[in-house]
Amino acid sequence: MSSRLRLPCVALILLLCALVVAAQDDKHEAQLRTVHGVVTDKSETPLASAVVFLKNTRSNVVRSYISDDSGNYRFSGLDPNADYEIHAEKDGSTSSTRSVSSFDSKKDLVVNLKIDRKKS
Repeated sequence: MSSRLRLPCVALILLLCALVVAAQDDKHEAQLRTVHGVVTDKSETPLASAVVFLKNTRSNVVRSYISDDSGNYRFSGLDPNADYEIHAEKDGSTSSTRSVSSFDSKKDLVVNLKIDRKKS
């Protein structure tokens, strides 16, 4: 092969390799999961500033998120092969703990959390 043809061939091979790697990254990202929902009190009023805890039961890594003014929270980039436990806390009160199973094939899961606030 002449040196004139070698450089374009090498460039083409590198481009194809880059495309394969990018496609694999996109496939991996497409498999990641998201869990989101709303934290409310027992009368369905959204709770701002509730702390939502998400625990990966395999690694025991805990992530947290503070709900926004509408009570919304969101965790993304979750491993589809891991199970998770999720609950919310606010002002000394806690929601029940909910489970997110790796056997659930949905990529976008809605888990609403209800906190029964203590009376002051």
